[in-house]
Amino acid sequence: MRKKVLLAVALFGVVALLAGCTEVDQEITNESTGIWNQYFVYPLSWLITYTAEMFGEDYGLSIVLVTVLIRLVLLPLNIKQLRSSKAMQAIQPQLQEIREKYSSKDAKTQQKLQQETMELFQKNGVNPLAGCLPVIVQMPILIAFYHAIMRTAEIKEHSFLWFQLGEVDYILPILAAAFTFLQQKIMMAGTSSTQNQMMPQMTMMLYMMPVMIGVAAFFFPSALALYWVVGNLFMVAQTLLVRNPMMAKDAQSGGNKK
Repeated sequence: MRKKVLLAVALFGVVALLAGCTEVDQEITNESTGIWNQYFVYPLSWLITYTAEMFGEDYGLSIVLVTVLIRLVLLPLNIKQLRSSKAMQAIQPQLQEIREKYSSKDAKTQQKLQQETMELFQKNGVNPLAGCLPVIVQMPILIAFYHAIMRTAEIKEHSFLWFQLGEVDYILPILAAAFTFLQQKIMMAGTSSTQNQMMPQMTMMLYMMPVMIGVAAFFFPSALALYWVVGNLFMVAQTLLVRNPMMAKDAQSGGNKK
């Protein structure tokens, strides 16, 4: 878990540094230079603008459709994350036994702990880094979305439903936090209290992620908050459609074994 957190923090730092190399108030065009502008910000700005023009310059609807498109592209990674998370939850009792067996902090014991842990992961097809993949991929997309919104005048000047896309809204952050919490809660559904106690990081993320996203959304343009709301709502539907059949299949397999 610590390695995954450090990896995510390190990647965020690299992406933030890359994003910081360009001015947010500098308009993005097809003549903008730099890897960040040419391969991240401008393509996303162009896609949002092109989609909006197809629907009568409705930039809010365009952001909704582009968000769904991005989530569909990331769907294989998210499914892999769900499967890895479910497998990790299933092996928690065995993992706890190994930790208790090698509780000593000397180098030799810790080496044995890591060896048996990796053997347990391989035996059950668990990839501890699989949960990082969607986060790693989404970081540059999220920052590019922010730049595309801030540096494309047409987006900031249009409204959608009750809010102005370029200004802060006070309802969307609440919705973003609520859907984030719901998605995390659904992912934890079906796990026992013992399993949850063995994975305190999941319980921590259940409450931390909604708060972080909700608070951040209060300081960003509502277009970015709209991206969060639609993306998290998509994740709720995805979790229900993917996780429930997986649980039913496992329950059926367990019944056949009996």
